This record gives sequence, structure tokens and C-alpha cells, in this order.
Amino acid sequence: MYDLLLKGGRVVDPSGGLDGVLDVAVEDGKIARVAAGIAPSEAVRTLEVGGKLITPGLIDVHAHVFEGVNRTGVNPDLAGVHSGVTTIVDAGSAGAATFGGWRHILPQCATEIIPFLHICQTGLATLPDIIAESSVNLIVTVKVATENHGLIRGIKARMVSPALEIMGMEMPKLAKRAAREAGIKLMVHIGDTEKRYDPKVIHPLLDLLEPGDILTHYFTPNPGGVLDGNGKLVPEAREAANRGVWFDTAHGRMNFSFDVGRKIIDQGLLPHCISTDLTVPGRAMTVHSMTEMMTRFLGLGFTVPQVVTMSTANPAKAVGVDGRLGSLAVGRQADVSVLELKQGDWVVYDILGSALRVDRAFAPHLTLKRGRLFTPDFGPRPWGWWPDRAVAGGCC
Repeated sequence: MYDLLLKGGRVVDPSGGLDGVLDVAVEDGKIARVAAGIAPSEAVRTLEVGGKLITPGLIDVHAHVFEGVNRTGVNPDLAGVHSGVTTIVDAGSAGAATFGGWRHILPQCATEIIPFLHICQTGLATLPDIIAESSVNLIVTVKVATENHGLIRGIKARMVSPALEIMGMEMPKLAKRAAREAGIKLMVHIGDTEKRYDPKVIHPLLDLLEPGDILTHYFTPNPGGVLDGNGKLVPEAREAANRGVWFDTAHGRMNFSFDVGRKIIDQGLLPHCISTDLTVPGRAMTVHSMTEMMTRFLGLGFTVPQVVTMSTANPAKAVGVDGRLGSLAVGRQADVSVLELKQGDWVVYDILGSALRVDRAFAPHLTLKRGRLFTPDFGPRPWGWWPDRAVAGGCC
């Protein structure tokens, strides 16, 4: 007898070649069966989800949920299981000196949190993060990462001012060294919102990245992005992608442009991962939710299966958890997102205020984490989950 049966939804799991109306059965916190016509009598509980999408649990590979320690940290379950997201990679909110705060947060979370450790000892507790060379302590960072092996899965570095003015390329080199010594990934933020450093720093940075490392914010309109002054991809970007570096979009409050994204897409460097860079102010003002980020990529011309892949299987591989997450294969952890995909007329905006009109939008409907059922909260906007309605005669 199955514990739960999701019946009649459109199952979209490109990692398993699935796209059609199927039922998903869950037992003991794992995917037990995916097939058409599973009888409700075979399950303790059946949920009819006809007209909804059933996908592997969404993975937000860049967000900030260090709630109660950093002022911008979103409540993990508000950003997670109550928003259709089953797993969140916290992208360096904590450094070696503040990582202990996670011991008070993680036991309270239904959402799975995978922390990356900031190369700055205090993480993002203050901004700017790196204010002196002493902000970075390689020995202590490696020690904390090693002591928490299996929990900490990466080191985070931010290519921003004043860190680069103080330390130059030595800062990302130390982050890479910490990652390699700890045997984990390196994630690097690009795009200097202060607009103070030489944008040509992207060339040595991209050469520094190794297979499996993650470049985040690569649709940034700020200095240090992957486009040169003529809007052309720097050659090192394609070379990095070819050797296995993961490219993540990470919207955030200041690092996502539709125009930059279109230029990159038109030149053939497609994103591997979609993520939010969610913070408390970002949830209210620009980012809103993972499902809204997915909506933006429908508007940019990606298909539903492509968007699902960039939000499930690819993030799982990028973080190294694809053995149990990112797929609805039988035996995998029962992390499942049930989503609405609704027709309508909406407008979404990038960080520059540029508008994109969309006729389809995602919203969370139900979430399963290890087989446990969660419903969405009201949503990040005054009216819920859906984007701004398009106004007749307005933009786009």
C-alpha cells in the first residue's frame, strides 16, 4: 500500500524522459512508482492533481536563508517548501566565524538546506563583506568546511568592491584553494554593483574555474560580466562551459538583465541553472519566488521541459546531490513539486526595470519533501503568486 498517490497530473521529468499524464506513488519517503492508471485503492491517500504539473522537487541553487543571523535571510521554509521548493543552496550567507548559527536553524527546517561557506569569515553578516585582508582566514575556513564535510558542499567568493580593491585576484584564488583543500565546489559571484573595478577581471577569473565549479549571476549587467564592451561573449566563458563549469543565472536585486541574457542566449551559451538569489528585500521587490524566476525563462523562449531541467536535474548535478535529488526515478527521495502553469497576460521585470510580457506563469500548488506534504503560503505579492497583470496599451 502506497502512502500517497498524486493522480492525473502532467509529469515533466526530462531526466527520466517523462512528459505526459501519469500518476506518482510515494512510499516510505521515496518514489515508489510512476505510471498511468494507478488505482486509488492502492494508496492510503490520493490527491487528484489533474491539470497540474508534477516535477522533481525544485532546487534553488542560490538563495540566502540564514534567518536570524543575517538581516536579509529569508525564513527557509517560506522560501522552500511553502514556495514549491524542496531544496535550497544557501550561497555563502555564513562564513567560518558565523557558521555555527546553522546549528540553530537546520533542525527547524522542513526544507533541505545545503550551505556553501563564504570565504569571508563573517559571511554576509555585514556588507561589504571583505573589508581587510584579515577578513579571509584560509586555515579556519578549510577547518570549518572539513569538519562539516557532507553538509558544506562549496566555498563562495564574491567578485565585488571593495574585496577586489583590497585583495585583487588573490581573493578568488584563496577561495579556490579552500575549496580544493576541503574537496568541495567553488561558487563565484560576478557583477560589481559598485561599478568600481576593472571589468576585465572576468578573463583571469574564468580561467581559474575548474570543472564542477559554479559561476553565478552570469546575466548581470554590472561590470565583470561575461559580455565585453561590444556585447560579445568573452572567449573564456565558452571555454569554461566546455570544460564543465556550471552557469547559473541567480536574479537577485541587482544582477539580472533581460537584454544581457538575450545577448548571451543568442550567442549560444545557455544557462544550466535558474535560481533566485532570494533575500528578504528581494522577495518583496524584485525576485519574489523561484516559480516567478521560472516564468521569466518561459518568457525568454525556453520550453517547460528546459525550465524544469534548469530547476531540478541540473542544480542537483551542480551541487553533487543527483544520486537522490532532481529526478522522479523509482527509489529516489520523494521530493516533488506540483505546480500550476496558468495562461494569462502578465509582465515581469528585471533589475533595470525592463519589462517582459509573458502569457504563461508558474505558481506552487503542493510540495512533497521526503514524502511529507506541504501547501504554499499566500505568496510574496499583495495578491499572491502571480506576476503583475499587463495593462492594455502598456509595455512590450
